[in-house]
Amino acid sequence: MAVIKSVGIVGSGIMGSGIAEVAAKAGFEVVLRSRSQASADGMVVGLTKSLDRQVEKGRLEAAERDAVLARVTAVSDLNALADCDLVIESILEDLGAKKQLFKELDSIVKAGAILATNTSTLPVVEMAMETARPELVCGVHFFNPASAMPLVEIVRAITSSDETIATTRGFAEACGKQPVEVKDQAGFIVNALLFPYLNNAVRLLDAGVANRDDIDTAMKGGCNFPMGPFALLDLVGLDTSLSILEALYEEFKDPNYAPAPLLRRMVSADRLGRKTAIGFYDYRK
Repeated sequence: MAVIKSVGIVGSGIMGSGIAEVAAKAGFEVVLRSRSQASADGMVVGLTKSLDRQVEKGRLEAAERDAVLARVTAVSDLNALADCDLVIESILEDLGAKKQLFKELDSIVKAGAILATNTSTLPVVEMAMETARPELVCGVHFFNPASAMPLVEIVRAITSSDETIATTRGFAEACGKQPVEVKDQAGFIVNALLFPYLNNAVRLLDAGVANRDDIDTAMKGGCNFPMGPFALLDLVGLDTSLSILEALYEEFKDPNYAPAPLLRRMVSADRLGRKTAIGFYDYRK
């Protein structure tokens, strides 16, 4: 397997900063790239606050917090990723934008480095074929929040080499995660099973079978789930959920993946869940 020492992360959202925290705590040098230096610096501020809370709760020593922060470099220039051994893309779930980014990364990042995507459902092979190194491209799907969720889906595109998969799996394990390998098919394991359930919960609500609170209570009490479907949709983001369902439906044409009309209306109304402080629940209070 190749040896990974430095990790580049592209994307200034919750997932990008979460993966950066996980990798830096595991001892990797991290180059965190956002489109502007201000947003890149803002991610480091958020990372610092997260680590400070862990110190306050006694989960982390102050010296280790300082060491973790010293391993993170925030940049806006994509060229700063040139010497990374592994680059993880974690931008918006838009295939066109991801393909363009992979084309750019391929021309910048050193030969032999692995290029990975944190996509939750989009075809990895389409990103791989934008590069001259398709055998070195795979998926490495962390779950939100990356610092707490143990699972990572290692996605093998049809072009991915055995060495690429083994090296990426080793990286996930070094981060203290539990990797599972899955082929490059929309939804992978978790989302392929999870989103028909979430989608059908919205349909039940729209049909008046039960109200929001009773549906959430039923799934917690009857299935021992830690949260109900509407609380989970709000956490994931209704816009993200809609895009995942659209990608699943596009690939399989299964009616269970066809987004519920109420979900589309919620997104049109900008009721996206926790990120907008209102979704199926109201967080403005």
